[in-house]
Amino acid sequence: MSHAASDGFSRRSTLRLLGGAIAVAAAATTATGPVPLARAESRSGAGPRVEGLIVKLTIDEKISLLHGATDPASLGQAGYIPGVLRLGIPPLRLADGPAGVRVTRHATALPAPVLLASAFDPGLARRYGQVIGREGRALGQDVLLSPMVNLIRTPYAGRNFETFSEDPLLAGDLVAAEIRGIQGEGLIATVKHFALNNQEQDRMSIDVRVDEQTMQEVELRGFEAAVAARTGAVMGAYNKVNGTFACENKTLLTDILRERWGFGGWVMTDWFAAHSTVTALTAGLDMEMPDGTYFGAALKTAVQSGAVAESYVDRAVRRVLAVMDRFGLLDDSVPPRPARDPKAGAAVALEVAEAGATLLRNKRHALPLTGAAARSIAVVGPTGSLPFISGGGSAHVVPDHADSPLDAIRSRAGGGARVSYALGEDLFGKAIPDGALTAGIDTEGQRVGAGGAWTYTGTLTVADADEWTFVIHYSGIRPTVLVDGVELFPPLPGYGEYFSGGLVSAAPDGLAVRRKALNLSRGSHQVSITAQGADTGQLFRLRRITGATRAQDVAEAVDAARAAHSVVLFAYEDATEGLDRGTLALPGNQERLIKAVAAANPRTAVVLNTSSSTSMSWLDGTAAVLQMYYPGQEGAAATAAVLFGDCDPGGRLTQSFAVDDAHHPVAGDPHRYPGVNGTEEYSEGIHVGYRWYDAQGVRPLFPFGHGLSYTSFAYEDLRVRGREVGFTVRNTGRRDGVEVAQVYLGPSPDLRLDQAVRVLAGYRRLTLRAGERRRVTVRLDPRTLSSWDAGRHDWVLGTGRRAVWVGSSSRDLRLRGSVEVGA
Repeated sequence: MSHAASDGFSRRSTLRLLGGAIAVAAAATTATGPVPLARAESRSGAGPRVEGLIVKLTIDEKISLLHGATDPASLGQAGYIPGVLRLGIPPLRLADGPAGVRVTRHATALPAPVLLASAFDPGLARRYGQVIGREGRALGQDVLLSPMVNLIRTPYAGRNFETFSEDPLLAGDLVAAEIRGIQGEGLIATVKHFALNNQEQDRMSIDVRVDEQTMQEVELRGFEAAVAARTGAVMGAYNKVNGTFACENKTLLTDILRERWGFGGWVMTDWFAAHSTVTALTAGLDMEMPDGTYFGAALKTAVQSGAVAESYVDRAVRRVLAVMDRFGLLDDSVPPRPARDPKAGAAVALEVAEAGATLLRNKRHALPLTGAAARSIAVVGPTGSLPFISGGGSAHVVPDHADSPLDAIRSRAGGGARVSYALGEDLFGKAIPDGALTAGIDTEGQRVGAGGAWTYTGTLTVADADEWTFVIHYSGIRPTVLVDGVELFPPLPGYGEYFSGGLVSAAPDGLAVRRKALNLSRGSHQVSITAQGADTGQLFRLRRITGATRAQDVAEAVDAARAAHSVVLFAYEDATEGLDRGTLALPGNQERLIKAVAAANPRTAVVLNTSSSTSMSWLDGTAAVLQMYYPGQEGAAATAAVLFGDCDPGGRLTQSFAVDDAHHPVAGDPHRYPGVNGTEEYSEGIHVGYRWYDAQGVRPLFPFGHGLSYTSFAYEDLRVRGREVGFTVRNTGRRDGVEVAQVYLGPSPDLRLDQAVRVLAGYRRLTLRAGERRRVTVRLDPRTLSSWDAGRHDWVLGTGRRAVWVGSSSRDLRLRGSVEVGA
């Protein structure tokens, strides 16, 4: 969802800018007169209170409930519906919130959903939802624009951190649990983005071509689970699906969502995702956000002209009011808004971050840090000193607090330990050397007065040819900087101007940051700068990162590594809504940094604060790799707890990690990603994620379900009775620990449909004491045992003898048996 504003823009100013740029008012009409509404649809799913209100509402009041408006008392939330006060219909405030409630006030910044998912624990997902639900209501919100359940299809997708998994069973379990948690607190949940919104590149226009079996078995399973959990709202996606925009796609919005699944809530657009009036309304869209370009005056005109029957407007209003009625918003039965409980929120944030921490590598038991390794530590990397809370875009939350991992490590190591720090990789630039620029500018703090404009023209003298990354820090309107006539920081195309990362887009003191790399020859270069003071004035800095400064940073990190017994190196990748990644490799100079530090000290543990899967050309030189994704406000404490062994790393991968950019499901095929001539083909079919690796015989860097413990586990005594898979898991080590036991199911010999080599059929998160054993039973769900038959447009049971595997990842399968599936 396009809900974030950066670079000093308010939410509403961003919406005005975007609305003026891309919204075109139009009302679709039909040549044959008004589109009628089927009688069976006209009064379904609402009680007498709602029907009584609809009779009393004027056409203007009805339409006002179907599109966004400006909030007279905004808390910076994403959307607002004004309500109809004369009839006791209250306004609705709609807030982003995949990892906490996104308003201008403080809220608990939870770990990213992908880290939550790594715990393989629906109960924890429900508690996660409860925190957001309580805080959303406490902060004056009525609707949460979350959770997101689109599958992780391509590793490049910029919002992979906001969703759960590449596996539809796991994603469905978790989204249902989170929705129950959110709505149990009285906040209306919105599952998104319906459907097949699996990338950011060209998301406003890409036409996703997908066959019926793939759509039903892979992408839609999570949405169906959300509907079964009674989500109050569904958000339509930006993209097209098989030639029709998702927000006016009758197959999705009516045939599947309403008629097959029985959804009784309302469907809203993603922000500025509407494209028509009559077509969208009759297809099943109920609400346009954030304004009324199509569902405002254009809708009234369509009704008055007879282009569409008013009964369609009534249908949409009925759906909105029915959900409001269900949550007690129409009869004063809703509980009073609670107070925030920051302490309780922080406790869940810490629990999730610890539970999802995923240990990918641990050579010679390098972790946990004990003995000499815990008393002499070099911490390296910018995210070792700066807390990396969340990704950018609509996932950003204003946290109650966020500690530095370096401080947490120093505190945990204790007074007798030596913990040093080296930057290693510069995010925000170093001062331009004295004398390099001609006089007339203070590059470390140039002020511009309110209402004024400041200009500078000078010469930059470069001692040696090098790549210069210019870094601008600014508090107001971004200054215009030209070097040799090249503008360094022009407005980015499309949504890129408004969506930037959660870490690298702001300096530690809060100034906005942008970067531009240029290859500069030795000698003189012309520099011109213009800066506006606007209403309040501004402060800006101009800094640089060069090959020479990078080499210096790496050298200092190597020196720190050599002087310490062990190294904890923090690496980052900053993802955001609106932008896809360009590579699986770590950005900047980090690969060189890791290789150099690990060569200097082989006891180097790398902590990854990344959004999604990462390639690791540097892996063999390291001792350990701990995947922490974006760990929220308690990330520092959780990371320290795992590093020192205060808790077991309880996470497992919910997505496959590819070896490199050439070996994953969409590699080398632009028709699969990012699309060709506006069309993208899901030609991998049902073989998404680990299913593709299995089908193609390709080895992943780390497989789905992988994650190490500080202890060891044995699997024993597999027995399959009917559809129940029973086995024993035993902790064979000397420490208490966490295991995620996974059950996989093979194909049916009786179905002439495409089937995976194996699919996740169940799992169980276990905490076992040293030496403890536990009997586990996993029941195979009928949906997992079935495939979608496009010829019948329905599910068919996969009968016959089917293989069953049990193990600790999709590639670490310890037990094998079979199940006989009868008709």
